[in-house]
Amino acid sequence: MPKRIMEGVVVSTKQDKTAIVRVERTFTHPVMKKIVRRSKKYHAHDEGNVAVEGQIVTIQECPPHSKLKRWELVSGQGSDA
Repeated sequence: MPKRIMEGVVVSTKQDKTAIVRVERTFTHPVMKKIVRRSKKYHAHDEGNVAVEGQIVTIQECPPHSKLKRWELVSGQGSDA
C-alpha cells in the first residue's frame, strides 16, 4: 500500500528533530453546500532540524518514531517568514 503524502505549513520547530505541520483541507458542507476549510496538526520527524516556521513542506507517512510522530519530513519549498 502506498504511503500517504500531504503538504502543509510548519507552525512550530521548538522540539528537537520534530516539526509541527498544519495541513488544511477543503470540502463542501453536506447541508449548507458551502466550501468549508478545516485544518489538522501533525508531528513530523525532522532528522536534520532543517524546517523553519512558515515554510511549506511535504510530509509522508512512516513507521512510528514516538507516541505522536507517525510522519516524516520529505521536502520543503522555501521560507515564507
